[in-house]
Parts: sequence; structure tokens; C-alpha cells
Amino acid sequence: MKSLKDIISTLDVQELQGNQDVVIQDITADSRAVKSNSLFIALDGATVDGHNYIDKAIEAGAVAVIVSKPVTVPNDICVITVFDTRQAMMACVPYFFDYPANRMRMIGVTGTNGKTTTTHMIRHILKAQGHKVGVIGTVHIMIGDTSYPIHNTTPDVVDLQHILNQMVQEDVTYCVMEVSSHALALGRVSGVEFDTAVFTNLTQDHLDFHKTFENYLQAKCKLFEQVSASNQVKGSKGAVINIDDAYGHRVVEKTAAPTITYSTLGNGSLNASDVHMSTKMSQYTVNYNGESYPVSMNTTGLFNVYNTLAAIGACLQEGISMEAIDTSLKTFSSVPGRFELIEEGQDFAVVVDYAHTPDGLQNILETAKAIKENRIIIVFGCGGDRDATKRPIMGRIAAEYGDRIYVTSDNPRTEDPIQIVKDVEVGVKEALRDGTSYEVIVDRREAINHAIHDAKAGDIVIIAGKGHENYQILKNETIHFDDREEARQALKEI
Repeated sequence: MKSLKDIISTLDVQELQGNQDVVIQDITADSRAVKSNSLFIALDGATVDGHNYIDKAIEAGAVAVIVSKPVTVPNDICVITVFDTRQAMMACVPYFFDYPANRMRMIGVTGTNGKTTTTHMIRHILKAQGHKVGVIGTVHIMIGDTSYPIHNTTPDVVDLQHILNQMVQEDVTYCVMEVSSHALALGRVSGVEFDTAVFTNLTQDHLDFHKTFENYLQAKCKLFEQVSASNQVKGSKGAVINIDDAYGHRVVEKTAAPTITYSTLGNGSLNASDVHMSTKMSQYTVNYNGESYPVSMNTTGLFNVYNTLAAIGACLQEGISMEAIDTSLKTFSSVPGRFELIEEGQDFAVVVDYAHTPDGLQNILETAKAIKENRIIIVFGCGGDRDATKRPIMGRIAAEYGDRIYVTSDNPRTEDPIQIVKDVEVGVKEALRDGTSYEVIVDRREAINHAIHDAKAGDIVIIAGKGHENYQILKNETIHFDDREEARQALKEI
């Protein structure tokens, strides 16, 4: 609870009218979430204008509204007029919740790929050291061992501060958070002071939003500028950066915080060497501060070696010894939908993975190539209403690595799935090799079924794009669809 006058003091107010002598119980920008004595923020978004929902908010119990346009409300309702309601939200919401991020250690992980696995590895290590850990990311929110659904990789300011406040109330000591480029560009993490920032990699994605790759990079860099900013409440800051990535050096330049760089090429202060992989595990040596540590993981793929190095680096920055980290990693298993093996007693491998970017797809296919005994069979598509330029690129990658390719639908959203498939097919045709074949099956269930029935002993079937997701978005309808369920059903029918 906060007095409305105190909340108003955080804002750049243009005009003020109505009753300010009230105590605010909650703040929200969603009229459906308003309760008694709430402050409602009328956001003017791309598709919805919150000013149109002020009457509903007042009916539900709002006693004050933040607006940027003239509105007509009852005389006892306080109207706070500002130039930009989104900027106002970024200022007053963290204040209302007493800056909960300042009462935990905050680890932020950003990059195109690897964020989810890295955050879960960090959680696993911290938990083994006796910490109660919260996680915010693509798959879910976790508070301790309890999981909650999530709608955006990084929630908006109001939802994020609600979540962080709940974590504080439940005695969480560490929050490990995926920080998306959208969140950094749009200020969703306003009021959050990060203690350790991790950069995994940067490859093509989200250009529909950022427009240029440079904008995308600069959005990611905001996290590293912030972690070394002056006048911070908490001490002991750190950065962890993949120096093998083409943009790693650019990120290093953006922070003054003590930095651990990691590499599999011997270029970092934290390195992995002698990497050996099988279908279900990987072994390698981690070198740090002149010492070597043999690591054995129940995950596979060079990309997971990088994810592990990122997690190790973050925990080292948080003062955990390499010996304790090494012990914890031995019991880590893969994250749902991240190179997840589907086992039903078949004599070939079936892998479900979230790879939905060119780099992500190439990573899992390089892993498949390194461990395959026979053919690589690929089922994949591209999402609608997203960066269309990556579609032919992903098609080319599939044709370069795959022996049998099924081009199918992903989440077409409002786009025509047939047109999306055609965009992908352009790249497939360009890179098709002798002995490689492909088939277009727009229905994803049918494509998965065909791929699994086509598989023979020693093959690897890669079902890419949706990973942990248990839905498919078709026009304005969301239906239940889980690649893992579909794969298991197809395997039972063999």
C-alpha cells in the first residue's frame, strides 16, 4: 500500500484533478485486474487504448487513473495527466512495490539462444548451495519449486514487479531471469537492478521489431550498461560474456563491471576443451584460473557446452566455488523442449527442440550431425507475424544438414501458413544436395507422423521450432498442440 500523493511524487505530472487523499492497494494497466482502491494506468498501445477501459476500471474499484488524453470521470476520481503513460508506469510501479529486485540478487541472461537452459542451470547450482531461487523465462515462472504459467519471456513492468514482490514475500534470495531484447527496448525491466548480466550469443531474430541488427544489438547491450551504472543500491556486480560470439567484444565494451569471458576456442578467462558428445551426454574439461575440472553432463550438443559455461560464469561471479559448481552440474538434466529426447523403445532417436532461429536450428543440426549413425530427418516451420527474412535462411540450413526434410507449419498466427511454407521452401530448394529430399506437409501433426514412420534404425528425427509449447496459434484461435505428445503417439503406432 502507498498513499496516492507519494506515488504522484514519482511522476512528471502535467495536470492533476480529483481526490488525492486515498491509499492505493494495487496498480494495474489491465482493467480486468482492477480491484478496490486501485490505480489504473491507461496505456495507449499498438492495438488497444487503455483510455477506452477507464469506465470499466472505475466500476471495478479504481480510485485514480493515469492518463495522457482528456477523460471524463466522476468528480471523486483522481485523474493524473502525464505526457506518456508508459513512462509513468515505469517510474511509479517499482516504487509502489518498494523495488523488490533490490531485496534479492538478480541474475539477468540475455541473447538470441540459450537463455532458458542457462537460467535453469544457474537455478540448479544455486539451489544446491541452499538458496531459494526464482526463475522468470520462456517456459514458466518458478518460485522455489512451484511453477506458474507465463505469457512473455520477460513480463511487462506491472506483472514483473508483482512477480518479484511475490518472490520477496516467499523469501527468495536469487532471481534468475531471461531478459529479452523487447523487454530492454521497451523498458519492461525498469526498476530492476541486476547484479550479474550474462550474454549468450546474438544471431538473427526479432528484426520485425528492431528493424536493424544494430538496434537489436544495442537493446541487448542495455543490460550490460545497466549492471555497471553508478549510484546502484547493491554492490558486487559482474558480467559474463560469450567471447566466441561475433558480437561478444561489442558487449564487453559496454560494461565496466568485472567480466568473465567464456569460450570453447581458448579465447576466454573461462574455457572448455576436449569436448566429447553422445546422444544423451557430453564430457569436457573446464579451465579456470589455471585449474582444470572434468565435467560430465546429462545433456548433449556444443550449444549446451556454451550454456554450461555461461551458467558457471554467472555462479562464479556470485562467489560460488568451481568445485561446488562442478558437483552440482553432475545432477542437472535437460530443460523441457530443449534437445529433449522422446523415448518409446524405438531404434532411432527423436528430439524435440525449441530452435526457431537460423542459429538455433544450425546448432541442433550440428549436434545431430556429430552423433548420428544414419540419416538426419527434420520437421520444422517458421512462425507467422515474425521476421520473415529468416525463413529462407532456415530452409537453407535444413537442406545443408538434413537427409529428409518435412517443411510444415509452426505458429502461423494471422499469416497464411501456405505462404510461410513457400518462403521456407525457397531456401530449401537453393541448398538441396544430391540424395537429400524434402516434402511440404502443412499440417504439423501429419508432418511429425510422416517423419517418424519414415525413420529407420540409427536415424535422428529432429522436430524443431516449438519445443516446450503446448499450443498452436492459427489466425485468432489457439489450439492445444504439443510436439512431444504428437511424437509419442506416432511412435506408439509404429
